[in-house]
Amino acid sequence: MQTIKSWFVVAGAGLGAAFLLGCAGMSGTSASITKSPFGKTPDGTPVDLYTLRNANGVEARICTYGGIVVSLKTPDRNGKSGDIVLGYDELDSYVRNNPFFGCFVGRYGNRIAGGQFTLDSRTYTLAKNNGPNHLHGGLKGFDKAVWSARTISTPQGPALEMRYLSKDGEEGYPGNLNVVAVYTLTEDNGLRLDYAATTDKPTVVNLTQHSYYNLAGKGDVLDHEVMIAADRFTAVDATLIPTGELRPVKGTPLDFTTPTRIGLRINADDEQIRLGNGYDHNFVLNKPAGQLGLAARVYEPTSGRVMEVLTTAPGMQLYTGNFLDGTITGKGGWVYQQRHGFCMEAQHFPDSPNQPAFPSTVLRPGQTYQNTIIYRFSAR
Repeated sequence: MQTIKSWFVVAGAGLGAAFLLGCAGMSGTSASITKSPFGKTPDGTPVDLYTLRNANGVEARICTYGGIVVSLKTPDRNGKSGDIVLGYDELDSYVRNNPFFGCFVGRYGNRIAGGQFTLDSRTYTLAKNNGPNHLHGGLKGFDKAVWSARTISTPQGPALEMRYLSKDGEEGYPGNLNVVAVYTLTEDNGLRLDYAATTDKPTVVNLTQHSYYNLAGKGDVLDHEVMIAADRFTAVDATLIPTGELRPVKGTPLDFTTPTRIGLRINADDEQIRLGNGYDHNFVLNKPAGQLGLAARVYEPTSGRVMEVLTTAPGMQLYTGNFLDGTITGKGGWVYQQRHGFCMEAQHFPDSPNQPAFPSTVLRPGQTYQNTIIYRFSAR
């Protein structure tokens, strides 16, 4: 598995995983993290909401149900703060009908063909919750778990450490998987996510974050200008499973090597665009797996907001809210229509457990899975 050098170290293959944290406090007198109740799940489990603020006026609200980023407020070019993620005002809506707004995705982000994979000569069967395929961890993935949480001090800013034990056989996956996720609001206006996991049996793991962004805070995202640091993408079949081909983006509507409006080619007469109903594709990043580097940059011209995505993962899925259809009313009464948000899910490639040529997602006892994603904000 990939390894990275970061500010934390995860040790041990079971429940003894622990973070070794720097002792520096939060800089800036206004940096803070607070906790409040956010309701209860249908079985009565309390859910908490944590609000992280830095000294620059950036604020992230994260709940323990699904590790959901409930809101993310950043200043525009005039210094006016606005919420830039889609979602709901209350917990009940997330429980009843959540198309993965803001959540922590696992055990396996993205699709696994046919809802099964073979590991060490044994075949494992998973839920088919996306047509013939398995998607985002199944019927009750990490997005529907209530995580234990505690606040911590880091050299980079206020942080929230969240933990979950995914038991052997949960959603069909082998091994007791101990997962730790740390959300840090950094001094340079980044929402940093450090994921780590250990197992007591061979398994597959692919963890990511699934916020729907709209840097204007309203309307569609077609005028957002996107650059993705990838010369290739994983071409897909009719059910959005990779064919195995790493296809060059050059000459296709998936070429974002220079800043390009999302809406410029989203309706192009192109097989891949038709199959995805827009963009729903994994890009092969131009950097070594395990190395933290730039994956994408997005600019929204009316607000001036800029979002940079950095990751240690080998790939990133661009999804353009293709299946939002006006049936969901979100925060502040906003009815979410198609293309009202986009996702940039930094992760391993879809269907990697069934594609030996792709970077491996196999995690074995004694190893540590790690993935870092940073969403960093500015304005111009």
